[in-house]
Amino acid sequence: MKKRSAIPFIIVLLMILLTSCVSRKKLTYLQFNDKTPESGLSLGENRPSVTPSAYKILPYDNLYIRVITPDPQWSDLFNSMPIGAGGSVTQESAGLFGYSVDDKGNIEIPFVGKVEVGGLTLSEIKTKLDLIFTNYVTDAAITIRLVNNFISVLGEVNAPGRYPLTKDRINVFEALSLAGDMSAFSDRQKVQLIRPSPYGPVIKEFSLADRSILSSEYYYIMPNDIIYAVPMQGRSFELNATFWSLVLSTITSTLGVLAFFRTL
Repeated sequence: MKKRSAIPFIIVLLMILLTSCVSRKKLTYLQFNDKTPESGLSLGENRPSVTPSAYKILPYDNLYIRVITPDPQWSDLFNSMPIGAGGSVTQESAGLFGYSVDDKGNIEIPFVGKVEVGGLTLSEIKTKLDLIFTNYVTDAAITIRLVNNFISVLGEVNAPGRYPLTKDRINVFEALSLAGDMSAFSDRQKVQLIRPSPYGPVIKEFSLADRSILSSEYYYIMPNDIIYAVPMQGRSFELNATFWSLVLSTITSTLGVLAFFRTL
């Protein structure tokens, strides 16, 4: 009896060995503390509280400002934005008729002129406008919102994209949940956050496997932040796994057929 070639079996063994597998440890959030690795501390133990910073207006931001007074004629003078049925304002109309912040941090309000808002929070702008409008009308109610209130989540997440912030306080885990969570091939220990600032973008890299993120200034997300989920090193092979599996399967089948005919 002729011996069958061992090549097909060797190729099958190589395919099994090359199949990538991600361990559970690499997929788990908040595993350890940076000072006491894998210490088993509870999430709230010895952990200082973090107060999220209020967003400060930057050049090229867009503000929705609505001034309501007892006299509708005065309200119409100060407002250039049309109001929809039921008093509703859509994101699209707010962006179209909102007040754009120029490169020097100013907005232009009808009959008021330029108002400097750069570097101020929304509550500080409201206080400033309340004082300004007392020179024109009493009992004015002012509403201010940030129109470009979005974040972007990119990289190894299940649904990358640009998402609106529906509340003022959102943390990095809530932001990732908007994108369907990180994929199985995302590096939890190397996540990048790109945050705009008056001096240019600030890039911060941190680990979501480390519980110290709970006390980090980057735990809470700001408008216009970009979260980038970095892929693991073995991701490039995984992207080509289907192709190479097909190639190896074809070679194995061909060698198997040849080995069969050789035994005849």
